[in-house]
Amino acid sequence: MTGQLNFPALWPYWPELLSGLWVTVQLTVLATTGGVALGIAGAALRSGRPSWMSRLWGIYVELIRNTPFVVQLFFIVFGLPALGLKLTAGEAALLAMLINLGAYSTEIIRAGIQVTPKGQWEAGRVLGLTRSQTFLRVVLPPALQRIYPALVSQCIIVMLGSSVVSQVSYEELTFAANLIQSRTFLSFEVYLVTTLIYLALSIAMRHLLLAIGRKWFGVQPS
Repeated sequence: MTGQLNFPALWPYWPELLSGLWVTVQLTVLATTGGVALGIAGAALRSGRPSWMSRLWGIYVELIRNTPFVVQLFFIVFGLPALGLKLTAGEAALLAMLINLGAYSTEIIRAGIQVTPKGQWEAGRVLGLTRSQTFLRVVLPPALQRIYPALVSQCIIVMLGSSVVSQVSYEELTFAANLIQSRTFLSFEVYLVTTLIYLALSIAMRHLLLAIGRKWFGVQPS
């Protein structure tokens, strides 16, 4: 080694790291909640009778799933202003993450719905429930139970992808790490600490979401 590691030199910069972590957590909570809700709506739409709306949603899903997240983010930040729609860095980051997770969660949830026995729909009609009530009360809960681990993994992937929004100067965890590195030149120390923070955040998020799944949907521990 050509030099000694100097982790103590990072101590004065912990407020910046914690501030960036808090921004990442807020962004993740909002994007996860909105993205999953969007996915449920999209899965319901795409699982119903074919219509122009379901086809349009299918185009959205394929567009998002087959383009890089960073390109989607740059389009929102730099492309939409050309149409007169200007967003702050935070609004653009949240919108990009929400749209991205919405597309992926649509297909994940739809996969769970497709393997639901048709008898579930028929049972709902026999009980006098509307199609919406049957979907929300009879079909959706077991569908979410089947695909919940995959949905949790996708939410974590979106959280980790939030590091990309530092490219548009949004002050989340990676932005804070880059700023500290530019001041201290302690690249190894800064990015090792940042890596460990992301690792801890991913593990905590997985345990929290799986605990929610066990309580609300009866998801069995793996």
